[in-house]
Amino acid sequence: MSAVRQFTANQRMLLIAGAVFVADQLTKLLVLTLLGPLEERVVISGFFKFVHWQNTGAAFSMFHQKNSILALISAVAVVALWVFRQHFEARRLAGQVALGLLFGGIAGNLLDRLLPSRQHVIDFLRFYLDSRAGGEIGFPAFNIADSAICTGVGLLILLSWMATPPAANAAAEGK
Repeated sequence: MSAVRQFTANQRMLLIAGAVFVADQLTKLLVLTLLGPLEERVVISGFFKFVHWQNTGAAFSMFHQKNSILALISAVAVVALWVFRQHFEARRLAGQVALGLLFGGIAGNLLDRLLPSRQHVIDFLRFYLDSRAGGEIGFPAFNIADSAICTGVGLLILLSWMATPPAANAAAEGK
């Protein structure tokens, strides 16, 4: 715990963001090196495979072909989160972890969108089940940045529930 205290809150957020960003970009570089576009490699048959999917949209491929707009939204989101970080539990270690995950994840996907050689997010983790009809039923492919963003948002939601006094919860529910 003493090692954690050696860093300021901002330094902890930036260290976590940097680690997520590096892990995200290294794994995407591996995908670009080992898999061609739209190529797939089954790891666990009927459950998990590595893919090389190019996503110009957002989560679940919403807003397909809106890469430039999504890059702008991502850039604004990073700046807004940084400016208003004190409103997102940045004083607590768990909040710093959550924000670090968000900053690193958003930055990783933003770089994908901005690189002239890509101009899309690289998704490569695919969990699925084989259907009886012969196709696949599964979760959309994702990457390290997506995982960090979802985890960071989930942590912030948990922290906000924990921070709300029980009396306020009862009043909000009309009790």
